[in-house]
Amino acid sequence: MKLIVGLGNPGTTYAKTRHNIGFELVDALAKAHGIALTNRRDKAVTGRGTIAGQSVMLVKPQTYMNLSGDAVSAIARKEGVERGDILVVCDDINLPPGRMRLRGSGSAGGQNGLKDLIAKLEGDDFPRLRIGVGAPPAAGSEQVNWVLSVFGPQDRKLMDEVLIAAMGAAELWLSEGVLAAANRFNGLTVTLS
Repeated sequence: MKLIVGLGNPGTTYAKTRHNIGFELVDALAKAHGIALTNRRDKAVTGRGTIAGQSVMLVKPQTYMNLSGDAVSAIARKEGVERGDILVVCDDINLPPGRMRLRGSGSAGGQNGLKDLIAKLEGDDFPRLRIGVGAPPAAGSEQVNWVLSVFGPQDRKLMDEVLIAAMGAAELWLSEGVLAAANRFNGLTVTLS
């Protein structure tokens, strides 16, 4: 079994914010593949199903972003899932909206959810799909306020298209692995027609 983990913050206050793009991708995958996200366990909402011929558990940690590792490490341990079989999806302020980057391992890059996962999973060798949400518009603007804000109307339309591409990246990761998915999606720039 493989895990696809969307990072975000629980509750309606944070729904559709930049920081919750990982949750949005998990929701989109669940809808597209008929997976019910109804199981509550280990501080997460989960659902099991099959995507791209693989047995998958979709995971939305219900801790706040900075404690995401608690839920993911508990589930991975109980299910016997290795780090290389966990795809973590998160926002990235260093990528512009319309871009994404898939890597098989690496640093947290300033993303606190990834930082906690690296600590709790005791290693950084798990795939991560970073979805660009752009940097704050003004130099020196507070990053926290930026990632906890909702997308403007144009960026919201763009992110809906990005989510379709990101679903393709996750599905290709499941069927062909990190390298194939990275080669196909890392250079892609999604634009509005």
